[in-house]
Amino acid sequence: MELSLSTRAEGDRTIVEVGGEIDVYTAPTLREQLIDLVSQGHQHIVVDMERVEFLDSTGLGVLVGGLKRVRAQDGSLRLVCTQERILKIFRITGLEKVFPIHATVAEAVSAEG
Repeated sequence: MELSLSTRAEGDRTIVEVGGEIDVYTAPTLREQLIDLVSQGHQHIVVDMERVEFLDSTGLGVLVGGLKRVRAQDGSLRLVCTQERILKIFRITGLEKVFPIHATVAEAVSAEG
C-alpha cells in the first residue's frame, strides 16, 4: 500500500489529507510534506488521518517531529482520527495527551489555538 497526500487551506489552517500506510517506507514522504509546509509559513496544520490504514512507530515519530516544528513557530498540529485501531496506538504510547485529536476536520479547524 502506498501513501497518498493532498493539502488544502481552510482559513488559516492547512489540511493535510493522508491515506494508506504511514510506515518506515512511506513516512519520509509525510515528513518532507510537513517540513515544506512549515518552511512556507504554514503554522496551523490539521492532519486528516481518516483514510490511514496503518501507522507504525516511524509514522508516530514523523508526527511528533511535525508537532515540534510547528510549536517552534508558535503554531499547532491537530489530528483528525476516529478509527479505533489508530487511536489505540496513540493511547498505548501516551500520545493522545500530546496531540489534540478530533473527530472531524471541521472540529479541528474551528478549535482554538
